[in-house]
Amino acid sequence: MTTTAPRPPIPHTPTPQPTDPPPAWRSSVLPPVAAGLATLCAATSLTSVVSGWAWFGYLVVAVVLVAGTGLALRSLRAPTVVAGFGQLFVLLFLITGAFTTQGVLTIFPGPTAFGELQATLTAAADQIRIGLPPVDSTQPILCLVTIAVGLVAVLVDTLAVAAAAPAATGLVLLCVYAVPAALSDELMPWWTFVLGAGAFACLLALDGNHRHRRWRNRDAPGSDGMLRLAQAPVAVVSSAIVLGLLGGGITMVGTVGKIPFGSGPGGDGDGTGGFGIAPFTQLRGLLDQGQNTELFQVRGLGPDRRLMRAFTLDTYTPNKGWGLRAGGQAQSGVVANSTLPAAPGDDGTGVSRQIQIQPTRWVDNWLPVYGAPRALRGVPPQWLYDRVSGSVFTTASEPAPPYVETASLKEPTAAELREAAPKSDEVPGLYTRIGQVDKRVAALTEQLTAGKTNNFDRATALWQYFSAQNGFVYDTKTADATDADALADFILKGKRGYCEQYASAMAVMLRVAHIPARVAIGFTPGISKGDYQSISSQDAHAWVEAYFGDKGWVSFDPTPLADGRGIVPSYLQQNTQNPQQPNATDDLPTAPRSTTPSTDASPDKNHDQAAPAAPADTTPDNSWLTWLALTLAVLGAAAVATSYFLRRRPPPAAEVPPSGVPPGSAPDGNVLVRTPVTAPTPLRLAALWLPLTGAVLLVAALGLLAGMVSWWLAGFVVLLLAATGGPAAIRDLMRRRHLQTIATHAPGAADAAWRELKAECADRDLPISDSDTVRVAGGKIAERHRLDDSGREALRTVLGAVERSWYSDETTPDPTLEPAFGQLRDSLRRTAPLSLRGRLFPRSVLRRRR
Repeated sequence: MTTTAPRPPIPHTPTPQPTDPPPAWRSSVLPPVAAGLATLCAATSLTSVVSGWAWFGYLVVAVVLVAGTGLALRSLRAPTVVAGFGQLFVLLFLITGAFTTQGVLTIFPGPTAFGELQATLTAAADQIRIGLPPVDSTQPILCLVTIAVGLVAVLVDTLAVAAAAPAATGLVLLCVYAVPAALSDELMPWWTFVLGAGAFACLLALDGNHRHRRWRNRDAPGSDGMLRLAQAPVAVVSSAIVLGLLGGGITMVGTVGKIPFGSGPGGDGDGTGGFGIAPFTQLRGLLDQGQNTELFQVRGLGPDRRLMRAFTLDTYTPNKGWGLRAGGQAQSGVVANSTLPAAPGDDGTGVSRQIQIQPTRWVDNWLPVYGAPRALRGVPPQWLYDRVSGSVFTTASEPAPPYVETASLKEPTAAELREAAPKSDEVPGLYTRIGQVDKRVAALTEQLTAGKTNNFDRATALWQYFSAQNGFVYDTKTADATDADALADFILKGKRGYCEQYASAMAVMLRVAHIPARVAIGFTPGISKGDYQSISSQDAHAWVEAYFGDKGWVSFDPTPLADGRGIVPSYLQQNTQNPQQPNATDDLPTAPRSTTPSTDASPDKNHDQAAPAAPADTTPDNSWLTWLALTLAVLGAAAVATSYFLRRRPPPAAEVPPSGVPPGSAPDGNVLVRTPVTAPTPLRLAALWLPLTGAVLLVAALGLLAGMVSWWLAGFVVLLLAATGGPAAIRDLMRRRHLQTIATHAPGAADAAWRELKAECADRDLPISDSDTVRVAGGKIAERHRLDDSGREALRTVLGAVERSWYSDETTPDPTLEPAFGQLRDSLRRTAPLSLRGRLFPRSVLRRRR
């Protein structure tokens, strides 16, 4: 009986699942990098609607985290849906840690953190509604921009990498341009279009190159289930088209062009709306209060004329003005509808006054109060009182109900203020910080306060300077700009503006004089109507408050009003040598003539003289971090690029074997050629270490950039990058040490080549056992990795060098080892390319660490 030998099994190549993108595209690092760059380049269009560049640092961190998370999850073969949700969670952790204060362990969101985010986004919407583009990059705006662009980054990464449809990202990126184009009245910068188009072209070029190289191995679109693969991009593209068509609706988020007043819900023409105050002062601009509307009816003040404070501003931005730290989100307080903590300076000796305040058309986050508030009644529970800022606030703008304030209206005397200890350390440091101030303003401040022995006399001298006698004029618009520095222009040249300019300027000069100061926003006393004081939108006002230790915050109003709405408190009237008395038409005097030298002589004469330096700025200056991060990033990119070009250079002619001759053999194929050993050039050694050096520099740059946002974010970014790229970096370090040993023809070159070859095989899931001989291991490598002819010849040469090193007494370095090993590595890259998982999480490192 004859038996038929069994037929060998027919090789079968499994068909990729319809939901998986092409393996070569998915295993590449370039697509997520290109997708992230395309998102960032498109986001540069926001420069036309958001001022400054602080927001861009947040976007860089968000895009890197999204791309890195997707890269890590896909390398672990996570489904596309899981990778997308992972990216969204990482983005949520970033938003929680950067823009809330109540996150669990800083980054994990909870109910309170979500409430903070809602309030922050509401504040951002209000700022967009009442501001003119470009709006300032406040904390709410930063939060809104980071969330929006972060979501775009997730969508672009999913389309470009997971769905292998980078062309579909075009409409998504176009929508990014549509938003600033709809909001801005001016054309966007030309360079943002160039960047966006270039980045998108690079993304398409990467995909086109991949398609060109692997077209014969790919299924035709729509065949063998590929139609289902295209369904996700088609759905997203369709959604993007709908969003693009609806982009015109975004224009409803436009601006009303009224700073600081804007119509509240319902508008201001139907009698159902309201007014609010934007928490920011400007050093230049136009006061547009719109129609005069009654806002409050106040009873219980009697004949007293007092300023009613809505809130205070604590942060000065050069060339812009005063605003709230963190956009107001850093405030905290106690429930306002109760007895309140004693305000600074209220020792309880002042008589309590019951003041009834009835809002008529007031819709805002702030609830105005008088003097030192002691208790409030009739206030809903969502309103809070912040003792530090002296403000009553809530997280969302809403109509205020009638309320009763119990307050002390006691004022200190001039003598008490002169004797008061400054106690500047009792107030938060933010009330003494001041950014860069023009040296002319610092010199003028020093001149005006020279010879004054106490803070009250110094503050009074500064207050007296802003008088009509010194050329200052109250106007609803500032003078035409003649100086690059807005503060110096107003104080020394223009001398024309409204209350916000005067309050901003004096508050800066107080801090230059080392006196804690803040800008208060609220209302003048209004006019008497029957049994109440009527306060309208025309009474909105800004003034200065300086801190005097036990006497608390004391008001100074530098605006030279002459219409009866201004107030000169008793302590300033007592301190004035020649006070002007009010006339028949003016209820109160303007600021008295200053006895200090006029600026008509001093600033101009001293303009070219060396002015005294301004006091040291206690605000942490992070500009050096920006430049350091930029420098490290440039050096890192240069190192990587230099290494690439060095590797592309052909080796020296002496190291190249004759054409068609395997390394280490003579032309007849029998006699081993012993060429002299030459040391590698410094350029070749540099090419080994520059990539790793560049990667370290780039990670350090990203960590510094994240550190400008928060220290925890820097740690999170570094840990994420270390977890994602740490094993790969360790493997790269091992590889380069081995390659350097081989390149320098050191005595252990053969051993280094054997260890590196075993590591390369382990990374490709072919561990070489220690019990295998060199020949057995070589057979496994050649068969499993399907080496081509050049790779097999190079493998013989490498194995021969290893055997001679182990079993012979020959100590002369083998000059053929280095070129042969390089040829072997090239063959492995061609016939057995590493997967993305093998690159990020090499088995040669992970198994060794177990």
